[in-house]
Amino acid sequence: MTGAEEFKPESERVTRTLRDQIIDGTRAPGSKLVEREIAAELNVSRLPVRDALRDLVAEGLVTPRPRTWAVVREFTPSDIADLVDVRSALEVLGFRLAAQRRTRAGLARLRADLDAELAAAARGDGPAARRAAADFHETVTELADNVLLSELNSTLSSRMRWLLGQHDAFAAVAEEHEELYRCIEARDVERVEKLALRHLETSRSEATAHQFRTAPEAEAESGASAGAE
Repeated sequence: MTGAEEFKPESERVTRTLRDQIIDGTRAPGSKLVEREIAAELNVSRLPVRDALRDLVAEGLVTPRPRTWAVVREFTPSDIADLVDVRSALEVLGFRLAAQRRTRAGLARLRADLDAELAAAARGDGPAARRAAADFHETVTELADNVLLSELNSTLSSRMRWLLGQHDAFAAVAEEHEELYRCIEARDVERVEKLALRHLETSRSEATAHQFRTAPEAEAESGASAGAE
Protein backbone atom coordinates (compact mmCIF):
# COMPACT_ATOMS: atom_id res chain seq x y z
CA MET A 1 0.00 0.00 0.00
CA THR A 2 1.39 3.40 -0.99
CA GLY A 3 1.43 6.52 1.11
CA ALA A 4 -1.26 8.02 -1.14
CA GLU A 5 -3.50 5.01 -0.53
CA GLU A 6 -2.97 5.24 3.23
CA PHE A 7 -3.85 8.93 3.38
CA LYS A 8 -7.30 9.78 4.68
CA PRO A 9 -8.69 13.32 4.85
CA GLU A 10 -8.76 14.88 8.32
CA SER A 11 -12.50 15.39 7.84
CA GLU A 12 -13.01 11.59 7.92
CA ARG A 13 -11.51 11.39 11.42
CA VAL A 14 -13.62 14.33 12.58
CA THR A 15 -16.75 12.81 11.02
CA ARG A 16 -16.10 9.45 12.66
CA THR A 17 -15.45 11.04 16.05
CA LEU A 18 -18.57 13.20 15.99
CA ARG A 19 -20.69 10.36 14.62
CA ASP A 20 -19.60 8.04 17.43
CA GLN A 21 -20.23 10.73 20.05
CA ILE A 22 -23.74 11.36 18.72
CA ILE A 23 -24.64 7.68 18.43
CA ASP A 24 -23.18 6.91 21.86
CA GLY A 25 -25.09 9.83 23.36
CA THR A 26 -21.96 11.72 24.45
CA ARG A 27 -23.31 14.68 22.51
CA ALA A 28 -26.94 14.94 23.55
CA PRO A 29 -29.84 15.62 21.16
CA GLY A 30 -30.27 19.35 20.66
CA SER A 31 -26.75 20.21 21.80
CA LYS A 32 -24.82 22.79 19.79
CA LEU A 33 -22.07 21.88 17.33
CA VAL A 34 -19.95 25.01 16.92
CA GLU A 35 -17.17 24.79 14.34
CA ARG A 36 -14.53 26.73 16.28
CA GLU A 37 -15.21 24.81 19.51
CA ILE A 38 -15.03 21.40 17.84
CA ALA A 39 -11.90 22.45 15.93
CA ALA A 40 -10.18 23.42 19.19
CA GLU A 41 -11.36 20.24 20.92
CA LEU A 42 -10.07 17.95 18.14
CA ASN A 43 -7.01 20.07 17.35
CA VAL A 44 -7.89 20.63 13.69
CA SER A 45 -8.77 23.62 11.53
CA ARG A 46 -12.38 24.63 10.99
CA LEU A 47 -12.49 23.34 7.39
CA PRO A 48 -12.55 19.58 8.22
CA VAL A 49 -15.12 20.30 10.93
CA ARG A 50 -17.30 22.11 8.39
CA ASP A 51 -16.96 19.16 5.98
CA ALA A 52 -17.76 16.68 8.78
CA LEU A 53 -20.88 18.57 9.83
CA ARG A 54 -22.07 18.66 6.22
CA ASP A 55 -21.59 14.89 5.96
CA LEU A 56 -23.45 14.30 9.22
CA VAL A 57 -26.34 16.45 8.03
CA ALA A 58 -26.53 14.19 4.95
CA GLU A 59 -26.45 11.12 7.23
CA GLY A 60 -29.40 12.45 9.20
CA LEU A 61 -27.63 12.89 12.55
CA VAL A 62 -27.20 16.69 12.55
CA THR A 63 -29.62 19.56 11.91
CA PRO A 64 -28.10 22.69 10.33
CA ARG A 65 -28.63 26.11 11.88
CA PRO A 66 -27.72 29.64 10.69
CA ARG A 67 -24.20 31.03 10.76
CA THR A 68 -21.44 28.65 11.90
CA TRP A 69 -23.14 26.11 14.12
CA ALA A 70 -25.52 23.18 13.97
CA VAL A 71 -27.23 20.94 16.52
CA VAL A 72 -27.36 17.22 17.19
CA ARG A 73 -30.61 16.01 15.68
CA GLU A 74 -33.52 15.48 18.05
CA PHE A 75 -35.40 12.45 16.76
CA THR A 76 -39.13 12.87 17.31
CA PRO A 77 -41.47 9.95 18.09
CA SER A 78 -42.59 10.18 14.46
CA ASP A 79 -38.96 9.99 13.25
CA ILE A 80 -38.38 6.90 15.39
CA ALA A 81 -41.59 5.26 14.17
CA ASP A 82 -40.50 5.82 10.57
CA LEU A 83 -37.07 4.32 11.27
CA VAL A 84 -38.63 1.31 12.97
CA ASP A 85 -40.97 0.75 10.01
CA VAL A 86 -38.11 0.80 7.52
CA ARG A 87 -35.91 -1.33 9.76
CA SER A 88 -38.71 -3.90 10.09
CA ALA A 89 -38.98 -4.27 6.32
CA LEU A 90 -35.24 -4.53 5.69
CA GLU A 91 -34.16 -6.53 8.71
CA VAL A 92 -36.48 -9.53 8.37
CA LEU A 93 -35.29 -9.85 4.78
CA GLY A 94 -31.68 -9.52 5.90
CA PHE A 95 -31.91 -12.24 8.53
CA ARG A 96 -33.72 -14.59 6.15
CA LEU A 97 -31.11 -14.15 3.41
CA ALA A 98 -28.27 -14.43 5.94
CA ALA A 99 -29.61 -17.80 7.09
CA GLN A 100 -29.78 -18.97 3.48
CA ARG A 101 -26.45 -17.60 2.26
CA ARG A 102 -24.13 -17.41 5.24
CA THR A 103 -20.55 -18.61 4.81
CA ARG A 104 -18.09 -19.97 7.32
CA ALA A 105 -16.06 -16.77 7.22
CA GLY A 106 -19.22 -14.68 7.63
CA LEU A 107 -20.30 -16.73 10.62
CA ALA A 108 -16.90 -16.18 12.22
CA ARG A 109 -17.31 -12.40 11.89
CA LEU A 110 -20.83 -12.59 13.27
CA ARG A 111 -19.65 -14.70 16.20
CA ALA A 112 -16.91 -12.15 16.95
CA ASP A 113 -19.50 -9.33 17.03
CA LEU A 114 -21.74 -11.39 19.30
CA ASP A 115 -18.91 -12.32 21.68
CA ALA A 116 -17.90 -8.66 21.92
CA GLU A 117 -21.50 -7.72 22.72
CA LEU A 118 -21.90 -10.47 25.33
CA ALA A 119 -18.63 -9.48 27.03
CA ALA A 120 -19.57 -5.78 27.09
CA ALA A 121 -23.05 -6.57 28.44
CA ALA A 122 -21.56 -8.78 31.17
CA ARG A 123 -19.29 -5.98 32.41
CA GLY A 124 -22.02 -3.35 32.10
CA ASP A 125 -20.27 -1.36 29.39
CA GLY A 126 -23.29 0.21 27.67
CA PRO A 127 -21.57 2.08 24.82
CA ALA A 128 -19.48 -0.96 23.86
CA ALA A 129 -22.50 -3.27 24.04
CA ARG A 130 -24.54 -0.95 21.82
CA ARG A 131 -21.73 -0.61 19.27
CA ALA A 132 -21.22 -4.38 19.13
CA ALA A 133 -24.98 -4.91 18.76
CA ALA A 134 -25.03 -2.52 15.79
CA ASP A 135 -21.98 -4.29 14.33
CA PHE A 136 -23.89 -7.59 14.63
CA HIS A 137 -26.76 -6.21 12.56
CA GLU A 138 -24.43 -4.78 9.93
CA THR A 139 -22.64 -8.12 9.62
CA VAL A 140 -26.00 -9.86 9.14
CA THR A 141 -26.57 -7.53 6.17
CA GLU A 142 -23.18 -8.52 4.77
CA LEU A 143 -24.08 -12.21 5.13
CA ALA A 144 -27.33 -11.59 3.24
CA ASP A 145 -25.16 -11.01 0.16
CA ASN A 146 -27.65 -8.72 -1.57
CA VAL A 147 -26.13 -5.69 -3.27
CA LEU A 148 -29.26 -3.53 -3.18
CA LEU A 149 -29.91 -4.35 0.49
CA SER A 150 -26.32 -3.37 1.29
CA GLU A 151 -26.72 -0.08 -0.59
CA LEU A 152 -29.90 0.76 1.31
CA ASN A 153 -28.23 -0.17 4.60
CA SER A 154 -25.27 2.05 3.77
CA THR A 155 -27.56 5.02 3.12
CA LEU A 156 -29.35 4.53 6.43
CA SER A 157 -26.41 3.20 8.44
CA SER A 158 -25.86 6.15 10.81
CA ARG A 159 -29.54 6.55 11.65
CA MET A 160 -29.96 2.80 12.10
CA ARG A 161 -26.91 2.61 14.37
CA TRP A 162 -28.44 5.44 16.40
CA LEU A 163 -31.75 3.56 16.60
CA LEU A 164 -29.99 0.32 17.60
CA GLY A 165 -28.35 2.23 20.45
CA GLN A 166 -31.68 3.23 21.98
CA HIS A 167 -31.82 0.52 24.63
CA ASP A 168 -30.49 -0.28 28.09
CA ALA A 169 -31.35 -4.02 28.19
CA PHE A 170 -27.86 -5.09 27.16
CA ALA A 171 -28.06 -8.69 28.37
CA ALA A 172 -31.56 -9.28 26.94
CA VAL A 173 -30.64 -7.90 23.52
CA ALA A 174 -27.42 -9.93 23.47
CA GLU A 175 -29.34 -13.10 24.34
CA GLU A 176 -31.75 -12.50 21.44
CA HIS A 177 -28.75 -12.01 19.15
CA GLU A 178 -27.39 -15.34 20.41
CA GLU A 179 -30.63 -17.06 19.37
CA LEU A 180 -30.57 -15.35 15.97
CA TYR A 181 -26.96 -16.40 15.47
CA ARG A 182 -27.80 -20.04 16.15
CA CYS A 183 -30.61 -19.93 13.59
CA ILE A 184 -28.32 -18.42 10.96
CA GLU A 185 -25.69 -21.02 11.76
CA ALA A 186 -28.28 -23.82 11.38
CA ARG A 187 -29.78 -22.24 8.23
CA ASP A 188 -33.15 -22.29 10.01
CA VAL A 189 -34.94 -19.74 7.82
CA GLU A 190 -38.42 -20.20 9.27
CA ARG A 191 -37.31 -19.75 12.87
CA VAL A 192 -34.95 -16.87 12.15
CA GLU A 193 -37.85 -14.90 10.63
CA LYS A 194 -39.97 -15.43 13.76
CA LEU A 195 -37.10 -14.47 16.04
CA ALA A 196 -36.31 -11.39 13.93
CA LEU A 197 -39.91 -10.20 14.31
CA ARG A 198 -39.75 -10.78 18.06
CA HIS A 199 -36.42 -8.96 18.21
CA LEU A 200 -37.93 -5.98 16.41
CA GLU A 201 -40.70 -5.78 19.00
CA THR A 202 -38.12 -5.89 21.79
CA SER A 203 -36.20 -3.08 20.12
CA ARG A 204 -39.35 -1.02 19.59
CA SER A 205 -40.38 -1.22 23.26
CA GLU A 206 -36.82 -0.64 24.48
CA ALA A 207 -36.43 2.43 22.26
CA THR A 208 -39.62 3.91 23.68
CA ALA A 209 -38.52 3.22 27.26
CA HIS A 210 -35.00 4.54 26.62
CA GLN A 211 -36.36 7.77 25.11
CA PHE A 212 -38.63 8.24 28.13
CA ARG A 213 -35.72 7.74 30.55
CA THR A 214 -33.33 10.06 28.74
CA ALA A 215 -35.80 12.83 27.80
CA PRO A 216 -35.41 14.75 31.10
CA GLU A 217 -31.60 14.73 30.71
CA ALA A 218 -31.77 15.97 27.14
CA GLU A 219 -34.20 18.75 28.06
CA ALA A 220 -32.01 19.84 30.96
CA GLU A 221 -28.88 19.98 28.76
CA SER A 222 -30.75 21.81 26.01
CA GLY A 223 -32.04 24.36 28.52
CA ALA A 224 -28.58 24.89 29.95
CA SER A 225 -27.20 25.39 26.46
CA ALA A 226 -29.89 27.97 25.64
CA GLY A 227 -29.22 29.82 28.87
CA ALA A 228 -25.54 30.08 28.01
CA GLU A 229 -26.21 31.89 24.72
